[in-house]
Parts: sequence; C-alpha cells; structure tokens
Amino acid sequence: MRLERRESVPAWASVAAPLAAVAAALILCALLVAASGAPVLKAFATLFEGGFGSRFAIGETLTRATPLILTGLAAAVAFRAKLWNIGAEGQLYLGALAAVALGSGPLALPAWALLPVVMLGAALAGGLALLGPALLKTRFGVDEVVTTLLLNFIVLLFVSMMLEGPMKDPMAMGWPQSAAMLPEAELPRLVARSRVHAGLLIAVALAGLVWVLKSRTIWGFEMRALGANPRAAAFAGVPVGKVVLRVALLSGGLAGL
Repeated sequence: MRLERRESVPAWASVAAPLAAVAAALILCALLVAASGAPVLKAFATLFEGGFGSRFAIGETLTRATPLILTGLAAAVAFRAKLWNIGAEGQLYLGALAAVALGSGPLALPAWALLPVVMLGAALAGGLALLGPALLKTRFGVDEVVTTLLLNFIVLLFVSMMLEGPMKDPMAMGWPQSAAMLPEAELPRLVARSRVHAGLLIAVALAGLVWVLKSRTIWGFEMRALGANPRAAAFAGVPVGKVVLRVALLSGGLAGL
C-alpha cells in the first residue's frame, strides 16, 4: 500500500481538512487538560471567554493577531522554499528596535512620510537579520536552522543592551525602556477605546499578496521549485542562490514589519 497525492482536491476535502485539524488539536488539548485533573469544558470555556468574551478581549485578540499573522507569513514564505527560518522572533525584535530608532524623535517628518519610513526601516532590519544566515547557507552550506535559532538569543541580548544603554529613555525612572513613539509614527486606531490598529488590515492584505506572489508569479514558481527539489530546480535553470537570498529578504522583512 502507498499514498499518492490527489490530482484534484474536491471542495468538501478543502473544508474538512482544516476542520479535522482543529478538531484533532482540541481533542489532544482536552486529553492533556483531563490528565492534569482540571475540568475540560470549564477550561475551554475560560479560553474562549479570554479571547472573545468581551469587547476588550476581542480587541486584544485582534491586536495580538497582527504580529502573529506577519511572523506566520514570514515562516510560510521561507518554508515554501525550504529555507528553515527559525529566527522570526529575533527578526521581529530587530524590526521593533529599528522602528523605535526611527520613530521616536530623530526624524522630523509629517505622519504621511514618517510612518512609511518607520515601516520600511523595520522591514529592512528584519530582512537583513535573515540575510546573514541565508548567505552562510548558500556560500558555505551552514545549516540555517542553527544560525537563525541562535541568532534569536543574540538579538535579544542586543535589544537588552540597547535599552539599558544608548536607547534608554532618560525619563523612564530607571526602567529599561526606550522613548515612546511619536504620534506621527503610530498606525491609526481602527476601533475607538481599543488597541486595534491599521496593522491588522496591512497584515491581512499582505497575506493576500503573498498568496498571489507564490501562486501567480515567476518568483513564486521559483520558490516552489526550490522547495520541491533544489537540485532539479538548479538543473532547470533556477538561480538557486539568488532565490534563497530573495526569500530571506522577504521572509525577514515580513517578520520585521
């Protein structure tokens, strides 16, 4: 007996597969909760209430979904090309550091100019953070799982050093924190009296753009070819090294953003 990929996926399977995955995850979680001696239904009810039980809970869920969507996209883009980016957390932190460095006062620009500069700076910082491991992979065959994973710890220590040193807010009463972002560098709020901001719309739009890139463009075809079989892709004329570096900049850029 052997398993073969379907030539075409029926509509019911496209709906049933993710639902089955969610159901399996809930069952496994329920078994762990029950094994700990806690009431399963009450645990799930508390989980649902914490995420969606009030206006505040929904707002916080949507707010925290934004960086998760972007770092999830970063991983999806890299994994499609078999670039195992385990360092999205570090790339996110470097993006945050760059955003604060640009958006906390040194640039006297109006909001329409400052906000794109801050976002591009954050994306560039994240992209450059992954570019190093990608170059080590393409030039010397260094395993990017190791380099991206260990780079997380280096970045966290670097952020701590900056917040305790050059970027420390002198008005922070000794706390290791940076200066606040200027109002011109903040994304507009989507819902009054909540933290939900326009970054959520940007993240959802980028998810659509990434899908178009991967499924409808030459760059996306090269990414998929590289992920399916790097040797065959190189034999067919795909510039493997360039594609890896391009994917690294895109993946790290999404995490930094």
